[in-house]
Amino acid sequence: MITQKSISCLLLVWAICAESIAYSQTITGTVKDSRGPLPGVSISEKGTENGTVSDFDGKYEIDVSSQDVTLVFSYLGYVTREIPWNGENSLEVVLQESTEQLDELVIVGYQSQKESTITGAVSSVNVKQLESRRVPGVTQALQGQVAGVNITQSTGAPGEEVEVRIRGNGTIGNNNPLYIIDGVPSREISFLNPSDIKSMSVLKDAAAASIYGSRAAGGVIVIETKSGSDRSGFQIDYFGGLQKVTNLPNMLNADQYLNTVTTAWNNAGYSGTNPYLADAGRSDFADVDYLDELFELGKTNSVQLSTSGGNEKTNFFLSAGYYGQDGIVVYDNDKFNRLNLRSNINSNVTNRIKVGANVQISYEQQDKISSKGDAPGIIRHAFLRPPIIPVYKNPSDPTYSEEDPFTDLPFYVDPDNFESNKYEYSQNPIALAYFTDNTTRTFKTFGNLFAEYKILSDNSLKFKTNFGADINFGHQKAFNPNYGDDDGQGAEIDSGLGRQNRPTNLSESRYEDMTFTWNNSFMYNKEIGDHDINALAGIEFIKNNSSGINASRQRFDYTEPNFRYLDFGGTDRDIWNGGLAEEWALFSYFGSATYSYQDKYLITANLRADASSRFSKDNRWGYFPSISAGWTISKENFMDNLDWLNQLKLRASWGQLGNQEIPNYAYLTLYRRDADRYLISRYGNPDLKWETTAQVNIGIDFGLYSNKLSGSIDYFEKTTSDILLPISLPKFVGDVSATYLNSGEVQNSGLEFGLSYRNYENPLKFQISGNLSTLKNVVNSLHPNLPYLTGNVTRTQAGHPLNAYYGFVQEGIYQNQTEVSEHLYGTNNPPQQPGDIKFKDLDGNGVINDNDRDFIGNPNPKLSYGLNVSMNYMSFDFNFLFQGVEGVDRYNDLKKIIDYDTRPFNYTDRVLGAWNGEGSTNTIPRVSFTDNGSSRVSDIFVEDASYLRLKNVELGYTFDVEKVGNFRIYTSGQNLLTFTDYSGLDPESTDLIDFGTYPQSLTILFGVHANF
Repeated sequence: MITQKSISCLLLVWAICAESIAYSQTITGTVKDSRGPLPGVSISEKGTENGTVSDFDGKYEIDVSSQDVTLVFSYLGYVTREIPWNGENSLEVVLQESTEQLDELVIVGYQSQKESTITGAVSSVNVKQLESRRVPGVTQALQGQVAGVNITQSTGAPGEEVEVRIRGNGTIGNNNPLYIIDGVPSREISFLNPSDIKSMSVLKDAAAASIYGSRAAGGVIVIETKSGSDRSGFQIDYFGGLQKVTNLPNMLNADQYLNTVTTAWNNAGYSGTNPYLADAGRSDFADVDYLDELFELGKTNSVQLSTSGGNEKTNFFLSAGYYGQDGIVVYDNDKFNRLNLRSNINSNVTNRIKVGANVQISYEQQDKISSKGDAPGIIRHAFLRPPIIPVYKNPSDPTYSEEDPFTDLPFYVDPDNFESNKYEYSQNPIALAYFTDNTTRTFKTFGNLFAEYKILSDNSLKFKTNFGADINFGHQKAFNPNYGDDDGQGAEIDSGLGRQNRPTNLSESRYEDMTFTWNNSFMYNKEIGDHDINALAGIEFIKNNSSGINASRQRFDYTEPNFRYLDFGGTDRDIWNGGLAEEWALFSYFGSATYSYQDKYLITANLRADASSRFSKDNRWGYFPSISAGWTISKENFMDNLDWLNQLKLRASWGQLGNQEIPNYAYLTLYRRDADRYLISRYGNPDLKWETTAQVNIGIDFGLYSNKLSGSIDYFEKTTSDILLPISLPKFVGDVSATYLNSGEVQNSGLEFGLSYRNYENPLKFQISGNLSTLKNVVNSLHPNLPYLTGNVTRTQAGHPLNAYYGFVQEGIYQNQTEVSEHLYGTNNPPQQPGDIKFKDLDGNGVINDNDRDFIGNPNPKLSYGLNVSMNYMSFDFNFLFQGVEGVDRYNDLKKIIDYDTRPFNYTDRVLGAWNGEGSTNTIPRVSFTDNGSSRVSDIFVEDASYLRLKNVELGYTFDVEKVGNFRIYTSGQNLLTFTDYSGLDPESTDLIDFGTYPQSLTILFGVHANF
């Protein structure tokens, strides 16, 4: 029988259970700041030990135990928020940056350091801004982001190298920076997937970089890759699009070309009938725009996948990425493909022991074409090829074949009958693109294993051991099939073959390169009242082994792809092979100590000692010290009343860095065998020692108006001495390679400005970041027996910049014979004619000779800058980047050969304004098949290569899907606008001479990014 007491008890139990069920609720949501999701935010139930952290996309999930719970959201650098739960299952939280707590950790020199205590010139890169750059490499994404860092893509061809210069070229040799990826050094980072980057710091001055000593003279870029969290998540990012060449000059059409070469023949003063007059209206003439035939739409596709997760002890981050680009040249022989796989795992084995592994595997394949005007010069020949020569032969032509349908020699009939005397036989660029078969493949394994032990219970003293590996296997294969018309030349055995690649040949090489790094360090961090002490001491050993083999064969009977291997080539006299191996090693001691008092007075000292196998035993060790100090003025009591000033810090530093980038065994004399004799091939120099770069830096950091406006200003002087200089010996010494010695001094100096303004308080949130840097480069001295170094168009000499352009100076065009006679009064029967270039007679003797040459240009940019703007409104985001350089010159050899050459190549429409009579122009000489003065190296071809480029634009929209994730769609554009006076294809180039550079393209991309 159920009594009233029993009913009461049942009701009480039901109420308790119901209350328990009600309180056992799961709250989910996303934590963001004004720019997007925040990973790693701590979320806890106030008053309990119950908590979690947000995942990579800012998402979290927490089970609460009470209906009256308050959630606490905390993150370094942001204001902690306490939010009472209102009973809803989903809670979205936005955190605001804190002016008091904003003190990010920056990775510098084997450890991280609070940004407020840094006294060197260190720039922390905003990785979030890099994410909008849809480029294959980290270095391209870095372009325009950091003051004092000038990044230039060598050409626009897919997979081409990117040049990085930190505070300019400081030496005649290797100026590349050192990269540190998860504690492992490397000389290049093209293999890295930009999506895997967590943080990046640029160490620009000696005080910041000297901890890396011997290889840090070009600066250091420290990179940390992403790690996981205790929340699982999955990301996918896909984009694809098209590229199009822009800024092409207008070439002459067939009629314009015939008129121009007719004029050039007349101006040459030849006797007889002009041969071009009779060619007008020939039925076998074409009217081809070879630039239009050569370039097509390029294509890009990229997909990136990543996942992360773990628990309170172990976390992981896994990613896979594919990037593929088919370039803008026809026939798809300029492709680049890269596949990346990454696994990062970290585990807290105990409260004191942490272990981890970061491993990346990458595979790259690049189909290379001649992208710099180098042989065979596909881009260059597209400019040179006369428009009257068709691209393809008529099938009725007896020399036509399906395997080789392209025209070659101009109007070819047989080896004794073609018109090279009238139409210079340049190569057919379309045929060059079609027959190119040159592929490079690279397989790389890069990563590290580390263990960290907290020696003291208060975590103040740690020991860390780190082992890194950089393992590379490469394969290069180039097959050059014979094609073209028979010009009657070549070896007797090759009689009847076409003149291109005569005979068919194959070259192939394979190499392996392995670098292993092992460093061990003790780190001590302790706060004692107002005193903060940070110390580091360690050792490092780096060992490199490399080897390679190469071989070539000629005269292949079959050229189908299945027969393009060495064994199918000729074996009688067409075999060549070789192989070699090298090794080098570096052993180092390093130490660093930082002391701060009340975060106001700061001092840091570093010392590294390196022993390199590239120097003899007597000169093996190099020592690289630095010292820097800082004063945080804004923390002084007398600054308390300045509410608008949040940060003001002065910095000063001095330090030395080293450079050992010379060939292995350069201090040894090398011999070669010649029959029964041994001859010296290079004289060694046992006195060879370290090249040293000393830097002085003075800087100021500031933050105003709640740190909405922040920035820095730096002045530096960087002096490189004992330059590792290769000196060629006189011919009477013998046929020997250059000997290295220490001599010379180069100085760089400049100012760097960085400024950022952000406003996240309104519905329209935005951040504007700008940087600007100046650079003055000068050679102070060279070797006493070497007054200058000469290149084809350059001279390096004391008192002038590195690789300054050197030649004659134009002062107009000779307008009449009287002007020729008066200007060249010291020359007997001068060959110059009216319409020729008039050069300055610098020594005033009436003769134009080598004594009238002068410095005519500077290839080192005097000013570089970038402007980055990011905006968010509701679910929309928009950003753009302008980047540019000023005060840089380039020698435009392509301009010289297409508008000034004495051979009947094609021309641009600039020649339509050439001199054609007295008073017609004073800038462009007459067209002629005889020298009009253009054979001389002169300032006519040195052009201002300054530019301003709209490097990147991206517009996106984010959809939030409840309980699933968010999806962002976007469209992106690159190189949409370029403002420049340079007449070449691309002002952005690393080469001193522009022979016809593969240009960077205008790119339109569409993509989607999804978080789950």
